[in-house]
Amino acid sequence: QYFRSKMSAPLAADMKPIVDTQLSEVGAIAAYDKMMGQYKSMPFVPDVKADLTDHVLTKAIDGVFLYLGREEAAIRENPAKRTTELLQKVFAK
Repeated sequence: QYFRSKMSAPLAADMKPIVDTQLSEVGAIAAYDKMMGQYKSMPFVPDVKADLTDHVLTKAIDGVFLYLGREEAAIRENPAKRTTELLQKVFAK
């Protein structure tokens, strides 16, 4: 949780232009905008304020921290995964 609290915002700032570019290049943003245009033209549907780039970015960051958590658990469980001096020092308990 420490890394998530300290690194989520800077990581998101660094990743956002990359995610936005990739979503544009594959046509996801255009498809999403078209779909939202059709949705908004329907009567009696609630207003939806969603940003595709932010959604993908949030899920990507969730994935990064999920992976880090699993790696940390594996390093704590298996001393053989402590392959560097720093890892040995940090996980020496």
